[in-house]
Amino acid sequence: MLAEAEPVWAIDAKDLVKTYRGRRRADPPVQAVRGITLRVRAGTIFGLLGPNGAGKSTTVRMLATLTRPDAGSATVAGHDLLRAPWEVRRLIGIVPQRSGADPDATGSENLLLQGRLYGLGGDGLARRAGELLDQFGLADAANRLARTYSGGMLRRLDVAIGLVARPAVLFLDEPTTGLDPEARAVMWAEIESLAADGLSILLTTHYLEEADRLAAQVAIIENGLVVVQGTPDELKSELHGDAVNLELAATPDAAQADTLRARLAALPGVGEVTLTGRAVRARVDGGAAVLPAVLAAVDGAGLVSAAASVARPSLDDVYLRHVGHRFGRQEEVA
Repeated sequence: MLAEAEPVWAIDAKDLVKTYRGRRRADPPVQAVRGITLRVRAGTIFGLLGPNGAGKSTTVRMLATLTRPDAGSATVAGHDLLRAPWEVRRLIGIVPQRSGADPDATGSENLLLQGRLYGLGGDGLARRAGELLDQFGLADAANRLARTYSGGMLRRLDVAIGLVARPAVLFLDEPTTGLDPEARAVMWAEIESLAADGLSILLTTHYLEEADRLAAQVAIIENGLVVVQGTPDELKSELHGDAVNLELAATPDAAQADTLRARLAALPGVGEVTLTGRAVRARVDGGAAVLPAVLAAVDGAGLVSAAASVARPSLDDVYLRHVGHRFGRQEEVA
């Protein structure tokens, strides 16, 4: 039997550490990253999740050679991060959360400028710019100033700028933040197409649905460390049973909340009960069958259910288990 070939890693990082000085001289240092290890298989999308201040952006900045790690090692696109940073920069593309396009230049001019920064020029650069404008549906707006683009068009231009030099690894930082659902779906399709063509992508996102759909592997970062890593399906499979979500008609007082928790905990097959304001969440075996008993427990606690739903495990449930709170819009990077 032939031995399985060793995987090719687009990013191979081990024990990365980064500490910043406090804002004021008397402030203690801040350890933004405390030993992150992750591997991104070539030709795949890797999703990086975590709350504000978890260390996502610092990790990306280190891997993209924008800041030097204090400890640890990494290779990106086959080159050592510390020994050959210029080789790494030559082979990566970066799409920051805030647009890097010049608003007073046209879409075409933005692409040509980026190409010249990489030493490209002539007919080859012109053809490359035209290809990217066509690929991202911007050909008709090629000669319009970037300031006139819609949010979705501007994000597509940002990604096109990151691809001018044909990178082996692309860093996408919150690529769909602020986009409407239609524009987000278009961007998802574009990202999937890039990975299908063999591009390796490190994606940071605050949309769990985005990570679930796009990423072959995800890692959740908390307090500068990876707390869990795996495929979305692997992580969700660790959560047995269904999630029952209830919305109460009113916020319970302390006594009602204690009674409800006790009644739910006493039900067969019910576990991991959380109560936050009017929201009740429980992990149950056979959600649809258990739901009537859950509703009866709410009634027995002197409360009224306004809405109820049963769902299979999601990445949101994985995040809740490992980080301790839900991954809401408050996790957007400022």
